[in-house]
Amino acid sequence: MAKPNPLQEQLLKAGLVKKSKVAEVAREQVKARHGKGAPASSEIQRDAERARADKAERDRALEAGRKAQARTAELRAQARQIIQDRKVPRTGEGEYRFTVDGAIRTLQVDDDLRRKLSSGTLVIARLDERFELLPRVTADKVRERDPALIVLDHGQDSAEAAAPTSEDDAYYAQFKVPDDLVW
Repeated sequence: MAKPNPLQEQLLKAGLVKKSKVAEVAREQVKARHGKGAPASSEIQRDAERARADKAERDRALEAGRKAQARTAELRAQARQIIQDRKVPRTGEGEYRFTVDGAIRTLQVDDDLRRKLSSGTLVIARLDERFELLPRVTADKVRERDPALIVLDHGQDSAEAAAPTSEDDAYYAQFKVPDDLVW
């Protein structure tokens, strides 16, 4: 039998309760504690399991995000390396102007490079604050890894420019632009 608590001892000494009644109450308390303890612990276990599953799902999502960021950084680094390795050396004193982010930029090129840029054989790519010329095949490799690095590509725009998109385009298509026009 469990040891009675101090209150029970005082009641026994005063003769207000019998020893059998104290023992019965003690048994009921033990049964009540053990009987309700099991369902409460299983509910606690379910809550703990649910919390563990939620944490595992959050961890998986965070890890997937980290892997995606790492993959993006890796592809960007590959694209930058391709641009550095395959850039076409620029020569000449003529200026070739193009717009990037709402600003007009200028590259020094010769007539041959200007023709290649106009025809789409060469493409302009951004490398940090500089702009480099790339052959079309190399530009396609860069575009696969990071399309934001390609700044100007007349070869890709030629399919869109071939078909007039509005009545104004159809009207102005009849006027020829001189070959020697430098913008």
